[in-house]
Formats: sequence, C-alpha cells, structure tokens
Amino acid sequence: MTTTLAADTERLGDVLIREGLLTRAKCDQALAEQRSSGHRLGYVLVKLGLVAEVEITKILARQHRMPAVDLSRFEVDPKILKLIPADLANKQVVLPLKREGRTLTVAMADPTNMGVVEDLKFITRYDVFPVLAGEYTLRSIIERHYQQGNDQQLQDILKDMEGQGEDVEIVSEMEDEAATQAQIDDAPVVKLINGLLTDAVRRGASDIHIEPFEFELRVRYRIDGALLEVMKPPLKMKAALTSRIKILSQLNIAERRVPQDGRLKLKMGNRVIDFRVSVLPVLFGEKIVLRILDKGNLTLDLSKFGFEKKAEDDLMAAILNPYGMVLVTGPTGSGKTTTLYSALSRINTMESNIMTAEDPVEYNLMGINQVLVRNEIGLTFAAALKAFLRQDPNIIMIGEIRDLETGSIAIKAALTGHLVLSTLHTNDAPSTITRMIDMGIEAFNVASAVNLVVAQRLVRRVCKECAAPATYKPEEIKSLGLTPEQGKKMPFRKGTGCDTCSGTGYKGRAGLYEVMAMSPELRRMVLRGASVADIQAMAVKEGMLTLRMDGLKKIERGVTTLEEVVKETAA
Repeated sequence: MTTTLAADTERLGDVLIREGLLTRAKCDQALAEQRSSGHRLGYVLVKLGLVAEVEITKILARQHRMPAVDLSRFEVDPKILKLIPADLANKQVVLPLKREGRTLTVAMADPTNMGVVEDLKFITRYDVFPVLAGEYTLRSIIERHYQQGNDQQLQDILKDMEGQGEDVEIVSEMEDEAATQAQIDDAPVVKLINGLLTDAVRRGASDIHIEPFEFELRVRYRIDGALLEVMKPPLKMKAALTSRIKILSQLNIAERRVPQDGRLKLKMGNRVIDFRVSVLPVLFGEKIVLRILDKGNLTLDLSKFGFEKKAEDDLMAAILNPYGMVLVTGPTGSGKTTTLYSALSRINTMESNIMTAEDPVEYNLMGINQVLVRNEIGLTFAAALKAFLRQDPNIIMIGEIRDLETGSIAIKAALTGHLVLSTLHTNDAPSTITRMIDMGIEAFNVASAVNLVVAQRLVRRVCKECAAPATYKPEEIKSLGLTPEQGKKMPFRKGTGCDTCSGTGYKGRAGLYEVMAMSPELRRMVLRGASVADIQAMAVKEGMLTLRMDGLKKIERGVTTLEEVVKETAA
C-alpha cells in the first residue's frame, strides 16, 4: 500500500512540473517535507503555498476518473455529519456531504483508497458515492465541523443533566495530589461523571456500563435486568473518564493491560451509595462497569418479596430452625444474595452470633460479622468456614458452595447445631439436591442436613402507568404450557410504553420462587437415589409450586408478561 501511494505522489509531481505549475527544485523541497511529515504530496504542496489546491484537485480527478467537488459550495448538515464517526473521518480524511435517497455523497482526499468506501457502506448502511476534494481544505473542514459536533454533543449531555450531581459528593479515600487533581481537572468530565452516577441511582439502575469502541463511546444502564443505552459522550473524553474513575476507585491509572477492581462512594444528601468498579482492557480502551450498591433500595422484608402463602410459611419455618441448611439457587443476577440478606435480617437478634463469608461483600449489615473472601491469600470459602466454627456461631452464611471441601464443612456445620445458609448455581430446587451429591457429598448427609431449597428468578414487572390487556397467538400460548382454552381465560397484560418506563413497557422487577421444603418422604427419596424428576413430582404433590407455576400466578395477577415467564422458566 505504501509503495503504491509513493508512486502516485511521484506521478503527481511529474504532472505538475510538465504543466508548468511546479519547478523541479520546489518539487524536491515538497518531497523532502512529505517524507518527514508523512502527509500526501498534494497536502504538503498546498501547505507550503507552492501550488493552488484547485489545480492539484483537477489533476487528481482527471488521473483517477473521479468527480471533484468545491467544498466552499457545501454547507454540511449536522445530521449528515453523524453518519460517519469523528475518528473515522479524521483517520481516513472523509466527510459526508449530502444524502439523496439511499445514496450518500462523501468527499475524500485519497482517491487510491477505495477500501474506505466499502467500510463506509458497512458503517452507514448507505450506497456511498465518493467525490474528490482538496486534502488541505478537507482536513480543516473536518476538524472544524467535528469539533463543533463534539462540543455541542457534550453541551447537550450536560444540559440534559442540569441539576444532576450538584448536591452530591464522590468520596475518595485517596488524599494524595493525584486524587485532588482529579477533582479539579477538566470540569466537564467531573460534571459528567457526577451527573452519570446520580442519574443512574435516581433511575433505579443496578449497573453502569462505559464501553469504548473504535469510533464511539457508549454508556448503558442496566435497569430491571435489561441494558438501556443512555448516551454517547464524545470519544475524546474516553481517557479522561477512565482516568478519573480509576483514581476515585483507588486503581492504578498507569496499568491498562490487566483487569482491576475497586470501589467508590457517592454522597447524595443523607444517603451514601457504594459503587463496585470493574475495569477490563478491551480492544479500543478499557470497559468500566460500576455496580450500584444502594442500601436504600435493599428490600429486607421477606413478606414483600411476592412469595405465595405456603412458600413463605415454609421459608420462615426453615430459617427459624436452630440448625440445618437452607439453600438458595439460581443464575447470577437472580436476587439470591438479597434473599439471603433478607433471611439474615429476619433472624438477626441480640442473642445470635451471625457470621458470613462473601465474595464480594455487597452490603454492610449492622450486627452481622461479614468476611470478604480473598482467594489470593488463601482466605477461601472453606478456610473462612473452618475459622467460623471456632468463633462460636449460631448462624453461618456462605456466599456460594463451589467445591466439595466447602460443601462438606457446611453440611457438617448444619448437622452439629448451626443454621447454615448458602447458594448454589442450579436450574431448580430438586436438582440442587442431586448437584450436591454429584459434588461428592454423601446422600445421607444431604438428606439429613438440608431443610429447604429456594430456586428463584427475576422477571420484569408490567408498567402500571401504561399496562393494557394483551392477546397472544396460539403458538405463544402453547410455549407457556397452556391449552388454547386455558389461554383464553388468562388475563394477559402488557405495557404499551410510556415516559415512566422509558418506552419499554416494564418498570421494576418481581421474583418467581420455587420453594421445596424437605419432608420425610423427600428425605427418603434422596436416600434411595431418586431422580430429579421423581423428587420434583413428589414436591409438587406436597404443594410446591414450580417456577413456571409461580410465573403463571404472576401473569394472572397482571404482575408480569407471558414473554418474561417463558424467558425465565422451563415448562
């Protein structure tokens, strides 16, 4: 590619000399400048004032059989400008000029680089019609227009956040000069981050994603379990945003090659909100995810979780038991930790010594001794559990049973007069029992120790402001496990989309619960080595609702939609 371009520039010089527009001495001067700067010869000739740009453009247009354009006649529309990202426009020296139907006219400086036309077709989804323009003028116009666009974009974002973040303070435990500098440097970045964090908290987001791509920077919130794009800050802010967040989170700003984890605090009036920060190197920078740990949104009242009457009674009986094991199971993000915290809150009394081992500790709970697991120094779940047993505990919570060692110690603790709460990653309650046996724990120990298993999922709630009756096709009804006749009796509801729910039709989340209390018959079945299907059938016979059954009840009450239940549960 380099050789071809060099040959083309030589030809341009020869043509200009032949037509009397340039002397050999001036051409050699320009070539020397070109070699040191890396720019094309035409750009250098215009920059040095040796040849008029219009003459160079005419020659290149004739050589490459490409129409030329006089940029002074065009007024660039900002809407058209947005079709091509600023970084690409600067890198390839291209500028969108006008759009007619499916055709986008693009001015370009290098007529030999036709590969960029294919890239533009892919990015813009338009048929691209390239026209030649003088590089010197084109570069100055690109710089002027895209700089205005970036500044305007930032001003628009900051205007939208007017008032956000003004009554907040980001608390950094670092008191060195770098942290102080981060507070006072680059006011727009400071204002943007403050506004971003407070906006996410006020909108009830659980996570903030800041994602760098080749030509844009994207910010998304996870609200009610779904990611929603909220803004695209100017790409030039990428480094400043990343550095400021890393400094506030006590991370190494010079290290960009490995993942890093940190925390920061935000004061909003009388509230203090923790953010868990994860920084991950990706292809075009570092992706940042901030998990919002707002204790004010933590519901610790089990009666408000949406359990059915029998399920709630069974769970309360199990956690009020002085010994035995209660397991909560479900995928990441299904609310297992919240359920465990709520159970602990219910049984947190002055007479009890409660100890937890967590990775990470998401919320600080008064009266509970919480230990952060740190595998890198040998403080594993198993090591913490062994230490707990020497601390005279009544109740132990283990963040997750990941291996045989942890499972065996937890079972032993449950069998020796302690109430043990923990989580596992399984699909439903019955399979949790067989999962523990598959890990290598004896079936008789599992049957004796486990008192209750909760499997749970989170589904999005129908927005109350725009909820309306909904109808579904027979095949959609069938996917829920219902007959067409049963489907006709179901009072399906769906959100139509409004400002309250940002057009999604959903606002908030509700839990689906499968609560399996270990009856004497179920314990006997575990000892006999019964299958998951048989254990589930017996549990249902004894009154357990499967996740799908609980989902159907939530649909009947207008809490959620058919789509959510089908997505989160198996028939």
